[in-house]
Amino acid sequence: MKRFDVEKIRNVALVGHGGSGKTSLGEAMIFVAGAANRLGKVDDGNSILDFEPEEKSHNLTLSTGIASFEYDKNKITILDTPGYDVFLYDGMCALHAAEAAILVAGGDGDIKFEAEKMWKRAEELGLPRAVTITKLDKENTSFDKVMELLPNHFDSTFVKLHLPIGSAGEFMGFVDLLTMKAVTFSDASGKGEEGDIPADLADLAQSAREEMVEGLVETDESLMEKFFEGEDISTQELEKALATGMASGDVVPVTVACGTSAVGAKALLDLIVSAFPSPADRAEVAAEGIDGITADESKPLAAVVFKTISDPFAGRLNIFRVYQGKMTPDASYHNATKDAEERIGQIAALFGKELVTLPEAGPGDIFAVPKLKETVTGDTFTKKGASGAIEFSAPPVPLISYAATAKKKGEEDKLGQGIRKMQDEDITLRVNRNAETKELVVSCMGRLHIDIINERMKRKYGAEMELKTPKVPYRETLKGSTKVQGRHKKQSGGRGQFADTWIEIKPLKSGEGFQFVDKIVGGAIPRQYIPAVEAGIKERMAKGVIAGYPVVDVEVTLYDGKYHDVDSSEMAFKIAGSLGFKKGAMECKPVLLEPIHMVTVRVPDASLGDVIGDLNSRRGRVLGMDPEGGWQVVKAHVPLSEVQAYAPDLRSMTAGRGTFVTEFDHYEEVPAQLAEKIIAEANLDEDEE
Repeated sequence: MKRFDVEKIRNVALVGHGGSGKTSLGEAMIFVAGAANRLGKVDDGNSILDFEPEEKSHNLTLSTGIASFEYDKNKITILDTPGYDVFLYDGMCALHAAEAAILVAGGDGDIKFEAEKMWKRAEELGLPRAVTITKLDKENTSFDKVMELLPNHFDSTFVKLHLPIGSAGEFMGFVDLLTMKAVTFSDASGKGEEGDIPADLADLAQSAREEMVEGLVETDESLMEKFFEGEDISTQELEKALATGMASGDVVPVTVACGTSAVGAKALLDLIVSAFPSPADRAEVAAEGIDGITADESKPLAAVVFKTISDPFAGRLNIFRVYQGKMTPDASYHNATKDAEERIGQIAALFGKELVTLPEAGPGDIFAVPKLKETVTGDTFTKKGASGAIEFSAPPVPLISYAATAKKKGEEDKLGQGIRKMQDEDITLRVNRNAETKELVVSCMGRLHIDIINERMKRKYGAEMELKTPKVPYRETLKGSTKVQGRHKKQSGGRGQFADTWIEIKPLKSGEGFQFVDKIVGGAIPRQYIPAVEAGIKERMAKGVIAGYPVVDVEVTLYDGKYHDVDSSEMAFKIAGSLGFKKGAMECKPVLLEPIHMVTVRVPDASLGDVIGDLNSRRGRVLGMDPEGGWQVVKAHVPLSEVQAYAPDLRSMTAGRGTFVTEFDHYEEVPAQLAEKIIAEANLDEDEE
């Protein structure tokens, strides 16, 4: 692909909730632009943007699809973002590469929370926005209903550029309110026929045009004067006002389209070229340590990696966006995030899964670079020796965790390799080995997320995970005190084993840990054996006394004992210490402790009652609530065992709008009835092992 002047580049993100028609709209634009010889369809499995096998089998976008193509002497790059909440972060990363975002809203009038989240993030990044209403060829759809809903979800001024002609099976095109022409379609070629506005729509179209003109002239004082003085305002003046209003965020244009029949795709492409900003028009990019980033290729390099793809054969593929400066093949560049030099080999534009070689890349260009060693999503590239970081969306905290094992014996190494590769391309995936439970814990955004990871890993690396709920790291502690003898004596011919200890066990306050006190006097136990007694006690504490969980917050005093000149040894005293602690602990009212987490939940006002009731049912203690403009932030202490699968339940209670974070706070005693069950299960597991 050839280089384009920065003024001729348009980078556009398609955003919206899953199933709203984003991918189909992107396919229609690709087809109408002449970049593909057929109209790709998601249902037929021949989409250019959704090319991963998992996307085809599940019939949904799982990661941002990218396609760069030429239209009307401009280079347009479509960023087709995921619409399901567990994959939204990938789309938020893609917004950093775009100059504008199009919210794709299905004509069913349902605007879900994923659309709200992506809109909000685009707004935070200062991206101009537009809306395209799709699927008006389907039953039970309504353009007017969506127009009524938009202001309820988004604080913006929406300006209609189109009116649909017909609905459901009779949907045939739209009225262009800028030209006041009807554009109708008889097939799926994307080629519309201009004509007069149907008589039954004439009055409605005239009224809608007046609303549009009134909305657009507010962006320009001179046009406003002409409007109020009754003067005609030309189409060119309105198009200019539209571009100005979009750039400032004062105007959000609304169009109609049908991706599966390519209706409205050409009009949307024309709008992108005429009214959407180029990289040269972009507001200054936020960065730390890099001043005044502008779309000037003569200035020092400023680029960011906004996506990473891992392939078992091609290796790692990093997707870049250049803001300033330029990059050429076969040259070294500085990864400022890693403070490392990376050698760039090939540079290629993306067209779905195809890579199209580029001679070089400058401001506004989006491209792939294979086989970099250190680089991951979010990394900033600068000139050699420079530091700094381009602002990038922080990854969300994972919402749910699973204990993972290889599904088949002998695949442990494959599993380890595969999960590391999955982390390369998906930084919302966290993996760690729990030192206490010895489990491999995989944390992610939800069940669908981990299922897709599993499918991809099996396909790419031949390994599959068996998933279960992670073990809860319970603790044991003691509520009473005692004095007890720990005695070990063994004689089996020759040298025997002998050690005799007396210890006092006392409970400590929560969080004080373990204290060992040596009160041996008069040489009752030789000094060299005392550390062995402590070691034996610690070893027994680590194994627990009632359910196999570590004992915490106790003080053990060694105050007397006996030894034998020949038969005593460090090992004998270690065994005696362990036996004494085990025996004494059972006399000290041992109890089970569970981890309590601080859970912070943000929910809409309407969901507050359900959420509070649910937290109470999870043995939670609500600590407080803070209002936040139509939302409530609830803080509660909840046992970890009760929130391990909280994410899907909260999603269900709040229609996906609720969010939460959880972190360990402290340990508390488990209620007796529940403790009995946990102890019984733990001992049963131990017997089976």
